[in-house]
Amino acid sequence: MDVYNVTADAETFTANAYLATGERPTLVDAGAMAGVVDVIRNYTDTVDAVVLTHQHGDHVAELDAVLDAFDADLYAEAGHPRRTDALADGDTLQIGDESFEVIATPGHADDHVSLVSESALFSGDVVVHDDGAFENGSFGRTDKPGQSRERLIESIREILDRLPAGVEHMYSGHGGVFHGDVRDVVQTALQRAERREPKYD
Repeated sequence: MDVYNVTADAETFTANAYLATGERPTLVDAGAMAGVVDVIRNYTDTVDAVVLTHQHGDHVAELDAVLDAFDADLYAEAGHPRRTDALADGDTLQIGDESFEVIATPGHADDHVSLVSESALFSGDVVVHDDGAFENGSFGRTDKPGQSRERLIESIREILDRLPAGVEHMYSGHGGVFHGDVRDVVQTALQRAERREPKYD
């Protein structure tokens, strides 16, 4: 399964949006980069599904454009006018060529989910490799209304509990893609989150 960050060249603030090609071309998050549909078409003529890790604006601003262009199914935990399939903890769905388990991971957002297969983790904003605050293991901010550091910590622990041993690829909502010891990155993020210090001064 090949995975491409189709918002990598954005000049304005956006989440990473990942196109997984293969048997079931799927977009994980739509991002906020104008023109993302044209970038997707550089890789595929079809997108069967869009899966949302959560519905913060930087992850969904271009969602309507993507759905209009590809007539894809929309998977989301929270309600959305164009949702075709609801996500819940423990669900499985195919992304590209692999089967992924849905893990409910609130804290940064109430509707946040992460997606894990035998080889890859789509972690949204719960865990990231690098984001300007920390390198090699950071976590989503929890200082806005409705967010919770305690729930985020529990969510990171849940990812660790359900992370297969062979996961070597992490695709997070911000920062770079990571290939290597994903468990070590997630454990480092957990340790930093557990300090309960402000992420940003």
